[in-house]
Amino acid sequence: MCSTDEQSSDVLTFSRRGLRRSVEGVPSYLVETYLARGHAGEQAAREQRARSAADELTRVSFDRSIHVPEDELCFFVFDAPSSRDVLLAAERAELGPIRIVEAVSSPTPKEDS
Repeated sequence: MCSTDEQSSDVLTFSRRGLRRSVEGVPSYLVETYLARGHAGEQAAREQRARSAADELTRVSFDRSIHVPEDELCFFVFDAPSSRDVLLAAERAELGPIRIVEAVSSPTPKEDS
């Protein structure tokens, strides 16, 4: 099993020092996958599989997907306690992940009242 400072060929992980967590205190992860321009219609089906896989796992929630057609990449955003939990969801959804990385979001600016 990888510690947070080690890398494996399947999952990239980073030191957690100084990282901002999601609102619930659970980290967010990006699952990066290949999606050819000619198969852009598959995004909705992949997203549904990702949502269903996350629903089956009590520790994982699916947030959204981001398709970058020009680069033929599709990112799936999950919230989970560990990259291993996200890897399991990605495998169940048959996303064929290229890599999984923890994502750190900037704080949402507060609107002026």
